Amino acid sequence: MVEDEESLQEIVHDALKEGGFDLTTVASGQEAVAMIESGVVKYSALVTDVNLKGPMKGWEIARLVRQIDPAFPIVYMTGAAADDWASQGVPNSILLKKPFAPAQLVTAVSQLLNTG
Repeated sequence: MVEDEESLQEIVHDALKEGGFDLTTVASGQEAVAMIESGVVKYSALVTDVNLKGPMKGWEIARLVRQIDPAFPIVYMTGAAADDWASQGVPNSILLKKPFAPAQLVTAVSQLLNTG
């Protein structure tokens, strides 16, 4: 999970943990891509905020991850960038517009993992 706001990190982390997922939380796209590229841990899905501090946005993180694994499940979270999903988002991804209920996130990840 990529989220740079600590308060949201905690909410999203808790929701996914309670939903039965093991997860790693990072604050930057570079960290997320490096961890997936390394192959040390086999990650099953990416949950990323779209508008992150730093040079890399969620759209770019997802495209780089899809170069590694074209079927990798992606869930985007955004408050302001939802209108850009059609042009910037990767195919077969889910976008959750903030604020969303924690259960919506768990459902989105589960849905992508079950169809992937």
